[in-house]
Amino acid sequence: MAQKRHYFKNCRKQKGTQSKVAEDNNISTVYVRMIENGTFTPGRDLMFRLANYFEQPAEVLFPDYFDRLVNYAQSDKIIIYS
Repeated sequence: MAQKRHYFKNCRKQKGTQSKVAEDNNISTVYVRMIENGTFTPGRDLMFRLANYFEQPAEVLFPDYFDRLVNYAQSDKIIIYS
């Protein structure tokens, strides 16, 4: 089950409705809803555009995404070639 992004939702509420945030960022309202609900993670460019829009670090808006990267990096699946 997807982990809801409560902090993202709180930031969005400070800016206005899902429709307003969607329009300001040239994405659909459904897309904003899916991001809030954690059912979809935006691509890198949109992720950082939203971070800039909300004036928040991407790591704070999308902790589930960054936690997943850290966990992967700490796993023994990483092979370093020199």
